[in-house]
Amino acid sequence: MPTDSENPSDTVFGQTLGYVRVSSADQNPGRQYEIIGWCDKTFEDKLSGKSRANRAGLNKLIDYAREGDHIRVASLDRLGRDARDLYSLVDTLTGKGCTVTFVSENITVSKDGSSPMQELFLTFLSGMAQFERARILERQREGIELAKAQGVYQRKLTDKDVQACRAMVDMGISIAEVARRYEVSRQTLYNALKGSGAYSPTG
Repeated sequence: MPTDSENPSDTVFGQTLGYVRVSSADQNPGRQYEIIGWCDKTFEDKLSGKSRANRAGLNKLIDYAREGDHIRVASLDRLGRDARDLYSLVDTLTGKGCTVTFVSENITVSKDGSSPMQELFLTFLSGMAQFERARILERQREGIELAKAQGVYQRKLTDKDVQACRAMVDMGISIAEVARRYEVSRQTLYNALKGSGAYSPTG
């Protein structure tokens, strides 16, 4: 991996960059290095968290990469954790003018989208990303409805919600009615208006 002192602007235009990710303690990155082959620089993540923010190697790759670079990854699942993540990362890297190759799948993606296979791949990724997003929202709605039915769901009021609730109370609307409209308990509304509990500055 490059050191902090290395600056991509000081290097030759159009480097070959590699990315390797191992997701368990017993996973050896050696096979991935063998698959991607020789690279000018390789960025690696080990036991990275679910959030992209926790993937230091990936973030360094994104910061370092520039127009004309060719990025090699062993397989699709080594770059993205799901279709949405993969589509976002490919879009980010190709948007910088880089070419991304997934060696095992023999898929190369670039900004110009010149090949029919590339167009099909990106269309598929986009569709899968939208599908996954829809499924997540559906599961969230189902979870909320179930929690409501069990009497355990409590909505968290935003700052704008609290301001609106306070204005309604000042207008003479009862606490019970305001709480009903915002689907929260009266105690939650009291806490929000007083800035206590979960709504305290340190809560």
